[in-house]
Formats: sequence, structure tokens, C-alpha cells
Amino acid sequence: MTEPTAQLLGRLRTAVRDGEIPDPATRRGLLELTDSAAARSAGRILARLSADGPLRGLRVRIQAACTIGSFEHLLRANLVGAGFRPVIDKGGYGAFEMELATGAFLAADDTDEPDLLATLVDASFFLPADWSPAAPAALEQHVESRLKELRGLAVSATERTDATLVLHTVPLPAEVRDTFVSVSGRARLARLWHRINADLLDLAARHPQIAVIDLVGVLADAPVAARDARLHRFGDLPYTDGALLLLAGEVRRVAQARAGLSRKVLALDLDDTLWGGVLGEVGAHGVQLGGLYPGNAYQDLQRTARRLREQGVVLVLASKNDAEPVERALADHPEMVLRDEAFSVRAVNWSAKSDNLVKAAEALGLSVDSLVFMDDSGFERAQVGDALPQVAVVSAAGDPAHLPGALVRGGWFDVMALTDTDRARPDLYRTRAMRSDFSEGFGSSEEFLRALGIEMEIATATDFTTGRIAQLAARTNQFNMTGLRFDAAATTRMNDDAGHLVASVAVADRFGDEGIVGAVWVECGPEVWRVLNLVLSCRVLGRGVELATVGWLAERARSAGAARLEGRYVRSARNGVAADFWTRAGFTPGSGDDCFVRDLESATGIAPSWISLRERSTT
Repeated sequence: MTEPTAQLLGRLRTAVRDGEIPDPATRRGLLELTDSAAARSAGRILARLSADGPLRGLRVRIQAACTIGSFEHLLRANLVGAGFRPVIDKGGYGAFEMELATGAFLAADDTDEPDLLATLVDASFFLPADWSPAAPAALEQHVESRLKELRGLAVSATERTDATLVLHTVPLPAEVRDTFVSVSGRARLARLWHRINADLLDLAARHPQIAVIDLVGVLADAPVAARDARLHRFGDLPYTDGALLLLAGEVRRVAQARAGLSRKVLALDLDDTLWGGVLGEVGAHGVQLGGLYPGNAYQDLQRTARRLREQGVVLVLASKNDAEPVERALADHPEMVLRDEAFSVRAVNWSAKSDNLVKAAEALGLSVDSLVFMDDSGFERAQVGDALPQVAVVSAAGDPAHLPGALVRGGWFDVMALTDTDRARPDLYRTRAMRSDFSEGFGSSEEFLRALGIEMEIATATDFTTGRIAQLAARTNQFNMTGLRFDAAATTRMNDDAGHLVASVAVADRFGDEGIVGAVWVECGPEVWRVLNLVLSCRVLGRGVELATVGWLAERARSAGAARLEGRYVRSARNGVAADFWTRAGFTPGSGDDCFVRDLESATGIAPSWISLRERSTT
């Protein structure tokens, strides 16, 4: 065990012993562990972690068709590293199919329902105990029958719970493949197995509540063995700890995406990161970019960053350089992939990079825990890590050939599904700066807001908007009235229920279309409509959109014959900006400490006059 790893485990022991949550730097270290023995030790230590603290709660149920070995400990270490406070329980040995089929993974009173159902399956689930390569058709029939049974179990489980079911592709053991002595026989078996794994992956496309990890693909790129024959026969352990650590990391990425803990911003250094060499020493013509190695590696990193931007990641330039030569290099270098317009914020100066990252986050209206920072300098990474432990730091040091992989390996930007709003996010944040400059020419905020020409559209949820609505529930922290995070499955069920209403809020102004930026979930009773949650992106705070949403809701409730509209505010560590919202909307305290009520007879004039509101029918 290396000294840094021993120090990491020591910090974990100290934190757990003192009843404290490991600090952000220590948690980040958990995600960098590649030694499965160390990760297993970390998971065991964290099993005694206090249930209290600022981490996001997460309940995980492991359903395995085999012995799970160290998977629980490896998964716990990964989840704590990602910012979760996991509670993990396990299905009974040999009860995989029965528990999925009967819903035995749920408590009798529906308490402590899991957020994730993480499965562990190996090839023995599909293969008969005794089979013959001389009868390949019979083997194929059996394997395909077992796949059908697994599909049925998976769909049945999702019908009983709102939990996300996590499946994975299954490696074909070499001893099974090599039992076929003919080349054509091995090819036939390989085709069968690829088809099985392709069908598993297809489940995620057809069932949004199911996520499928391509474990076979992950193992192909990793220097670990998937299987240890002795452990398999000795203890029904089909996977090595190295393989289980990889799987735990992939499950962690699903949990992050599901909970909305993905990052939004990538801040990039320039010298020896986006290009090779130091601009101030060699000039724009002398930096290594494009052509042969290592210039092609830096260009590939730029292409990777551009691909992330095309999927909604906001790019920030964070470089200690003089601004003028950087501008010339971005504009004139013929091999440059990322030009000036690719960056929503540029922080090119000689200030501390931590200060520049804080200012960049403020300019974007985001918190610093939305940032990923990539730099080749160990000093700069340490300075940012110490000053801003919430920032995810990625090293660009070492062989530049590994730069693209280092950037994407952590899964920092993962989401469950990509929306149109995600794709438009970088341009939306560029227009934010334009909007800020425009505001300087007005004498009052209301004058400015009227000049913006704000248009707002509210529509009940559809199959096309449910994904974005659920994403807002998961990722919105500041203007989040109750903290209830309804996922896509729960949102769909609620939207299909006549006793509930789910609606999306879209905003546009003279500078562009913000897309869907808010959502509301409502329980619609005959006398009282209760707002279960109302969320709004920080991008549009301060424009009165939240008031217009409640004004629309009051009109809708009154038209349905209700007499009162109720809302709640449940304080969290990050939603203080919403604390006075209900009183600003004319509500008065209700029966509970967090309850607010408004009589619908007097609920008029809530929406600001500077907002043009339209309702879109989705029927």
C-alpha cells in the first residue's frame, strides 16, 4: 500500500472515529483509488460512518445471482466519494429471482424504499449446469430463455418501486468459449453472447427506470482480470475485486446522474493542457497542437472538450497568461479546435486560479461545486484543491496521450438522459453575460425587466418534457421549495393521475430562449391544491418567473373549484434564496411550521406585469 493511500485510510478512520463526515479532499481521494484492496478497506471503515451529516442520503439494495464478495464495501467507498451517505442492504443468497419477482426487496410498509436496485449477475445465470457444444441450438434456446426471464424480472421489479434498477452486461468466461474446438462454433457462441448483452443494453432504451452498465466494455479497457477460477469454484465468486471495483465505479456514476450531482462547468488551463508548451515562451506559432505526437494529443483533448460542450458542459478558460497573445492564439492558430466563442467565461490573468474560478462561478450564477478544473501544474491543482475543496480537480500532467481519457474517466458530467436544454446550456450562459451588460443602462430593475421582453410558457408534462422536468428536480438546489426529488418514473405516474398536476415552465427574452427552467408538482384535491414541490433554475431567478408560475397555478386551481392553494418551504443548506417566496406571493402561515396558505378568492395579481404568460395545451 502506498504512503498516500495509507494516509487516506488514516484520515477516514479519524473522521469515522470522531463522528465526522470525511472532508471533500478525502472524498475525492476515494474516487481516485485504483487499488481494490485499499478501496475495500475504505468501504469497511465507512460502514461505521454516522448517518448524520451534509451528504446526500441514498438507499441501495444489492440483488445478486451470485456471491457478492467485496462489492458492498467497494460500492460504499465510491458512493461516499461522490457525496452520498449510503445505506446498503443485500438480498438473500440464492433469492435473486424470487425477490425481484415478488417485490421482497421492499419493506412491508413501503418505508426505506431503495433508490437504487444494483444487480450482480454472472454467466452462470444464463448457462445450464450441464451443456454440450455438440448441441449448440439447445444451448442457445436455454440462454435466450433465461434472458427473457431476466427481462421479465427487471420490468416486474420496476413496476413495484420508483427505484432505478441497475443491470450490467455479462462477460463470457474464456473456459466456456474455448470449450468449442471449432472456429465456427466459437463464433456462433460469441454471436449469441453479444446478442444477449445487446438485448440487456436495449432494456435501458425501452424502460427509463432501468440503467444498464456495459461492464464488458469497461473490462476491455482495464488492466484487471474479470474472473478468478479458484475464487469462483471455492466461494461462488464470479468476479475479481478489480472487476467489482470497476462495476462499483459505474454504479456510482449512475447514482450521481440520478441524483443530479453531475457537474456543469469545465475550467481548462492552456499551457501544457490545451496545447503543448508555454505560450509566453514559444509564441502562438510554437505551441504543440495538431500534427504528430504530442500535438495530436492536445488537439484530441480539445475535441473531447468540444464534444462535452455539445452535450451541455459550459467551458471556462482559466490560464495564467497575458490576454492579448491568448486571444491571438485562439483566433489565428490553424489547428485550434476551441476558438474564443467556445468559452462562456475567460479568466486569463495572473490572479490565483481559485479566485478566478470563484469569479467565473459567480458570473455564471452557479456554485463552485458545479466546476471541474483541469490543469497540468501540481501547484495549481493543489492551490485550487485547498482553497476550493468542492471543485473536482483533474490532472493534465504526464503523458499527453492520456489527456482525453483523464478528462472523461470520472464521469463528472453524467446525466440520466440528455435534453435539448442541456445541449443549449453553453450558449445560454454566454447570453447571461450579454444580459448583464444590457442591464447597466437602466434606472430601475423593473425598467430593465420590462425591456427584456420576458415571455413565459407553462405546459402540463408530456413524454417529451418529463426527462427535463425530472432532471430539474434532481439538480436544482437553490430554488427548490421542499427538496422532494421526483424522478422520471414518479413524475410520469403523477402526470397520468387525475389527482395530480405536473407542469413545466419555459422562459425566453430578447437575448434568447432559456428553454424549460422550472417545474411544479401539485396534488389536486376538491377543496385544496397542495404544491408538493416547485423548482426553478438559478439562471432565471430575479425575473419574477416563480411568482408568475404560482399566479398561473392559482388560476388553474380556482377554475377547478378549489378554495385554497397550499405550499411548503423545507429549509436545506442551499435553498435560503427561496425562504421568503410564499410570503412574497401573498401566502400566510398555515397549520404547520413549513406550511403556507392562500385563499383563492383573493389570489389575483400574483404574476408580475412585465411577464407575458401563455399556457400551451398538451392534450
